[in-house]
Amino acid sequence: MNDHKILITYATMSGSTQEIAEFIADELHEMGLDVDIRSCRSVNDLTGYRAVVLGAPLYMFHLHKDALHFLSRNQKRLCAMPVAVFAGGPFGVDAENEMPEVRKNLETELARYPWLNPISVQLVGGRFDPARLRFPYNLLPALKQTPASDVRDWEEIRGWARSLPGLFDFSLPQADAERNLG
Repeated sequence: MNDHKILITYATMSGSTQEIAEFIADELHEMGLDVDIRSCRSVNDLTGYRAVVLGAPLYMFHLHKDALHFLSRNQKRLCAMPVAVFAGGPFGVDAENEMPEVRKNLETELARYPWLNPISVQLVGGRFDPARLRFPYNLLPALKQTPASDVRDWEEIRGWARSLPGLFDFSLPQADAERNLG
């Protein structure tokens, strides 16, 4: 087993965050790293992983509930390994102007987990497609009339993904890390 296996886990509502997670997984795999990619809901055990990349969209000022549940149920293990976080953020014509406010919302959400000390936090632009809205959002006329947009910057995401291996500290042997969990 590779002692440097990385879990990339994500929560998504319309597939955009999953696409970003898959892109990051491909980048890390191209760099020779052993990567698993799974939805937050499907992760029951972090044994065997040395680092986690967590991705989630921000909706109505909050991170997706699946990501929040993942953090809560894996607190003990996540405290003992490097964690990087990316979040899908604003979309549409005013996305750049909304970025500071959305970043503030992301910081507020992460502050709910004072034990979490991410090695890196990246806010990426979002994608919006009114045809992919789910209940109850598909009932809101304003959202249904919003034009589709995609402001994800793939080169920025690539650069962030490629910076992660340098931020992961794999110097502590896996057995020592697991012993430190008590």
